[in-house]
Amino acid sequence: MYASRLMTDPTLTTALFEVGPWLSFLSPELASRAQFGWAITIHIVFAALSVGLAPFLVYFTVQEVRTEKERYARLRKFWTKLFAIGFVMGTVTGIPMGFMFGTNFAAFSETAGELIGGPLSFEAKMAFMLEAVFLGVLLFGRERVSEWFYALSSVMVALGAWLSAFWILVVNSWMQTPRGHEVVMEGGVPIAQLVDPVAAFFNPRFPWMYVHMQNAAIISVTLLIAGVAAYFVWKNRDSEVWNTALRVAVVVLLITSMFQAIHGDLYAGHVEETQPQKFAAMEAHYETGSADLHIVAIPTELESFTDPRADNLYTISIPYLASFLASHGDPSYEITGLNDFEYENPPVAWVFWSFRIMVGLGFWFIALGAWGTYRLWRGGLADDERLLKALMISAPLGFVALITGWYVTEIGRQPWIIQDVLTTAEGVSPPLTSTEATLTLIAFVIGYILLFGVFLYVFKRLVDEEAERHEVGIEEDDRPDAPGVTADD
Repeated sequence: MYASRLMTDPTLTTALFEVGPWLSFLSPELASRAQFGWAITIHIVFAALSVGLAPFLVYFTVQEVRTEKERYARLRKFWTKLFAIGFVMGTVTGIPMGFMFGTNFAAFSETAGELIGGPLSFEAKMAFMLEAVFLGVLLFGRERVSEWFYALSSVMVALGAWLSAFWILVVNSWMQTPRGHEVVMEGGVPIAQLVDPVAAFFNPRFPWMYVHMQNAAIISVTLLIAGVAAYFVWKNRDSEVWNTALRVAVVVLLITSMFQAIHGDLYAGHVEETQPQKFAAMEAHYETGSADLHIVAIPTELESFTDPRADNLYTISIPYLASFLASHGDPSYEITGLNDFEYENPPVAWVFWSFRIMVGLGFWFIALGAWGTYRLWRGGLADDERLLKALMISAPLGFVALITGWYVTEIGRQPWIIQDVLTTAEGVSPPLTSTEATLTLIAFVIGYILLFGVFLYVFKRLVDEEAERHEVGIEEDDRPDAPGVTADD
């Protein structure tokens, strides 16, 4: 069924090649897209872990040096270990993605090499090395360097993580809104030559993407910290260490989630101006005209999942709100429908549903932050059983929202790998066969699942070790088990 849908889907033409009665290979384009997409799905978790944890490491380290309180030392040690694990896993999962530019997308690399080569080199030589060197100090230098230098090391680690994201997003934002280049033909191949580095690196999308992505990473890590802290506080209401982490997390969650909603609203208007086809896909808007904003969308039939349209969805919508948001104030603003674009549409279902998951979770994060901050203000944060359970359950949801938001960004750009310059089909390596692309996709899926499983195992061991050292222990008490957690865990 899935194979037949792919073959008939107009956005995935020539998706499969039949090679036998039991086996079909994906086209080189689709397999390469899926391989890179799967790799980034796993890698982005570790990238966001580094970016989001960095400010917390600075806070805990500076507070430890300033106050000499043990609780900050305990928090710094625990989260620095997780940062180091994420750093290693991010390196392992990120390096193969660089090779994909040559193995799967050689034509794209030939066209855009002059634009993307510099930023990617800066990321490796400047940001990665800075982060790696000072992470060693942060891990092993507490008793070997002065306190001010140790505190400085946390700042330098954070700077390295955020510089790394800076250069990566310079590349990706240029692919979304390419500027500062001119396309020339060399040997029949289009080459994007860099003519204005400032315009290219600080293109119209970059500030929007950088702020939104960095804040999303902070939200993801804040929820993780809140979930871990809630677990330990749930086991021992009097834990000074983890009550501290919990108080910090709920306040940060409220501030960052509210900011993300406001920024995301403005960001959507920018997307409509620069990538109107992506914006139309976000709302499954097919007919040109003013557009409603679907607050709730429920499929009325199975086909609605893969082809969401106004006539096959049950929606609760605010009339004209999509037009209002896109134009920053005009409810009659005309939004071009998907039926009126010259090039094929992106996979609308992926964009439409990913956008709704991201936004829906965003509102949940605001509610969760408000709930926790209110309980902190009124007292009894550690005694609210339902809040603690909600925080534990929500611990991974920030990464879910971040991944689905990235799907909107990347899948919504299709069929372009460089917006209005080069299509993804044109960017795939010409010699790549469907057999090669499909088999390497399978290998990457299996390999990255194993790597992520290793990370989860090590993270669980880290939590268990903290529990054994911590005054709460992990032992039976009179409280009911948390969802998915038993006293033997």
